[in-house]
Amino acid sequence: MNQSRADYPTRKIFVFSTLTLFTAGLSFSLRASIIGTLEAQYLASIDPAHSGEMAGQLLGIAFLGFASTLFLASVFLDAIGQGRSLLIAASAFVVGTTMTLAAPALAEGPGVYDLLWLGFLLSGLGWGFMEAAVNPLVAALYPEDKTNRLNIVHAWWPAGIIAGGLIELGLGALGIGWQARFGMILLPATVAITLYFGTRFPRTERAAAGVSMADMFREIPRKPMFLVWWVCMFLTASSELAPGQWIDLTLTRTVGMRGIWLLIYVSGMMFVLRHFAGPIAHRISNVGMLWGSAVLASLGLLALARVDSPTMAIGAATVWGLGVCFMWPTMLANVSERYPRGGELFVGLMGVAGALAINFVLPQLGAIFDRAKIEVAGGPEAFAALSGQPLQEVLRSAAGTSFQTLAILPAILIVVFAALALVDRARGYQPERLN
Repeated sequence: MNQSRADYPTRKIFVFSTLTLFTAGLSFSLRASIIGTLEAQYLASIDPAHSGEMAGQLLGIAFLGFASTLFLASVFLDAIGQGRSLLIAASAFVVGTTMTLAAPALAEGPGVYDLLWLGFLLSGLGWGFMEAAVNPLVAALYPEDKTNRLNIVHAWWPAGIIAGGLIELGLGALGIGWQARFGMILLPATVAITLYFGTRFPRTERAAAGVSMADMFREIPRKPMFLVWWVCMFLTASSELAPGQWIDLTLTRTVGMRGIWLLIYVSGMMFVLRHFAGPIAHRISNVGMLWGSAVLASLGLLALARVDSPTMAIGAATVWGLGVCFMWPTMLANVSERYPRGGELFVGLMGVAGALAINFVLPQLGAIFDRAKIEVAGGPEAFAALSGQPLQEVLRSAAGTSFQTLAILPAILIVVFAALALVDRARGYQPERLN
């Protein structure tokens, strides 16, 4: 069964999709901006030697919720409905945010951590339902323009990050507490819920073309190269999202400026440049664009490992931001173009790979940071006795170690994407279309 954009309120669906992406980006940004406060006020009193690892675990659990829901929602998306999936996403953001806000009032000590963990998890579940629906929804509405349209829609993810950063800085400067700042997530999430009612949504591209769910699953053994792209998604997501969640917690203490400014700056670059992804991909191919992204991301992370001033931090963030700008939506569009019969399952599995990677990487990043600060200080007792400039020097060194370790991941992709580009050239690759 063919479906046309004229059969659906395309503009309203686009607004609904961008608003849920905006909400997810806002939640991502505000989680990153308040994690330092949560660490100082709650986590450090529970376990000061491992507070960084605990902070990483809190940030990482949102990605685990994202991954688990994304997989299940992707498999059953046609049964759930793309519109209902977005409704569930917005509702989960409301409940998860409320749980996080209420945690200090409902518990003490380790109990606060448990409720924060649950709140972050619920926000991750909403993120998963959103990602499961938005990508195949855009692919269904724009089957011949996927790279361009997915990048445009995903521009609203960094828009949410920008808004979250400005909320954190603006309201923070006024002395408004973290709960009021974090509670701003409730506004777009509530508006998104209202947009669902009275809207008719298309079926997935795969279902509309008559490809059964069984055939969708059979594509996995039929297309073994998909597993290569799936593994690559672990590395591209880690290169983009892990530094984004880590940058405020670490660089704020080491470069003389709030790290959230760097996240706002890079997100602004993403918002603008993702509107031009289509012409770039048309000129150099998806794989060529991903190869260049990996080169810049690796160089940028190595530079972030060595920054010690605001000017150096901005320069390093520029290189890293240019590198990761197109990674996530272009990886999704690339798989959708290569394996359309894999439908929402293949696109969802890509998101699952990205989320699982961050769930693993962030706690490890926190552990690397903690080990480095203790080692440089000369032991746990020596670190606990530090203050002032000596403490800042130790934290700067630990931050550099964590970013330098991350730089290995996009460096691996430089080799992999180069090999994939050569294979495509040899085979004369063309996107596959469903009739």
